[in-house]
Amino acid sequence: MLVGLRKKDSIVSILNNSLVDLPSPSSLTYFWNFGSLLGVFLFSQILTGLFLSFHFSGEVNLSFDSVIHMMRDVNYGWLLRVVHANGASMFFLLMYIHIGRGLYYGSYRFHKTWLSGVTILLLSMATAFLGYVLPWGQMSFWAATVITNLLSAIPYVGIFLVEWIWGGFAVGNPTLIRFFAFHFILPFIILFMVVFHLLFLHETGSNNPLGVSSEGDKISFHPYYSFKDVYGFMIFFVFFMFICLCYPYIFMDVENFIPSNPLVTPTHIQPEWYFLFAYTVLRSVPSKIGGVIALIMSVVVLYFLPFFLGHRFRSTFFYYFLKFVFWFYVINWMLLTWIGACEVEMPYSIMGAHFSVLYFLMYIMFWFFYEVQDLVMF
Repeated sequence: MLVGLRKKDSIVSILNNSLVDLPSPSSLTYFWNFGSLLGVFLFSQILTGLFLSFHFSGEVNLSFDSVIHMMRDVNYGWLLRVVHANGASMFFLLMYIHIGRGLYYGSYRFHKTWLSGVTILLLSMATAFLGYVLPWGQMSFWAATVITNLLSAIPYVGIFLVEWIWGGFAVGNPTLIRFFAFHFILPFIILFMVVFHLLFLHETGSNNPLGVSSEGDKISFHPYYSFKDVYGFMIFFVFFMFICLCYPYIFMDVENFIPSNPLVTPTHIQPEWYFLFAYTVLRSVPSKIGGVIALIMSVVVLYFLPFFLGHRFRSTFFYYFLKFVFWFYVINWMLLTWIGACEVEMPYSIMGAHFSVLYFLMYIMFWFFYEVQDLVMF
């Protein structure tokens, strides 16, 4: 009995230390709400995906019909499907804002926290792509065909890898079964990485808008930030339910409401909106292997920020200049996303190439001006 009480007391004390009495900088704004919102949406995606899997059939002749069955015949199946599909879009929207806030305020200085966060982003992108294929509509089928074919650009083993992933010589039933299995298991791996992300965050503490040490200016997490998180969640939940109930298909492609047909290629193959910036970078490079490398680097480049932009001291001039570069980077990212939804024709193709160059140039500019600042100041 005493052992049980001690265990219970230790658990309570850990929760108090990690959530209730956690010292947090007093200057945090609502931009620090998006981490907790991401946690809520991750659990929502896992829960709704679990219930959807009860009625989903991972077979090419039945998968599309099983999704229609969920929407029409299962009690509140339409709500589960809409919440899950739009929840993925909201998850990436929150994640991009979360990463943007980290870039703006220099959170990449916390190496372990930043690197684990980028890993969560990559795992989330893989999970979202696998889930996009499962309904087996026209865009799902052809997106799977195009993206998996990119592996054929790898010298010597590319064709072997593609056929191994397909489970044959074309995208078919073995491909769908494998994608369903990985789509089911990856969210739990993401959840595991989130635990590490939080542990690393608690080691160093949160960053703050001032970007300076706040050891002597901290307040407890509860009630100051716990209520702020609840308030932010309520506001965003209203927005999310407005999307789900009033515009449930706003983020879905019309081609995906047609059963897959390997003999008919859609006029314009495109991924979901949260992949469009990387898709623009991919198709802006004439070389296939070059396009694949640029596609991978458009996300993997985030891994290098802690090692090149780890300086803490900033002069006033370079501080404001880097903020200007950041907002220029955000506008460029939005333009890449817009061009990715346009057809591959003039003037969109040439614009996509220029904006892709600017996308990587922004990272070089970040690094260059940090180095120049060191030379000027010291």
